[in-house]
Amino acid sequence: MEQYNKSTIYLVGDAKTATHNPITLQYNAYFIVLVIDLEQEVIVDAGASAINAVTDRFVRSLFMEYDMKRGLEPMIDEIHRRYHGSSQKALIVAWKDAYKKYLLIKNNELPIKES
Repeated sequence: MEQYNKSTIYLVGDAKTATHNPITLQYNAYFIVLVIDLEQEVIVDAGASAINAVTDRFVRSLFMEYDMKRGLEPMIDEIHRRYHGSSQKALIVAWKDAYKKYLLIKNNELPIKES
C-alpha cells in the first residue's frame, strides 16, 4: 500500500463531459484526483474518472512529477499535444479547477470544511 507523507494534499478537479460520453454515463461527471507534495510543489500521484485502465494510466502519466511551479499552461499544452480522447476538453477544465484549488490551498485561502 502506497503511503503519502504529511506534506501531501489530495484534491479533485471537476468538469462536465458531453452527455454521450461513456464517462458521463458511468460517473455523471469527469474528474481528476491529484496528490501534491506542498513542500516540493510536485504531483506525486494522480488518477482520473476513466472507464478504461489504459486511459487512467495514461492520464496519470501526464500528471506524475509535474512541477506545479511551472503553472497552468505547460500542462494544458501537454494535454493538447498528447491526449486525443473524447474527454480532452473536460480534462483541461478539470486541470484548471484542480490548479485553482491548489493555489487556494497553497496560499491558505481555501476555507476548511467542518464536519
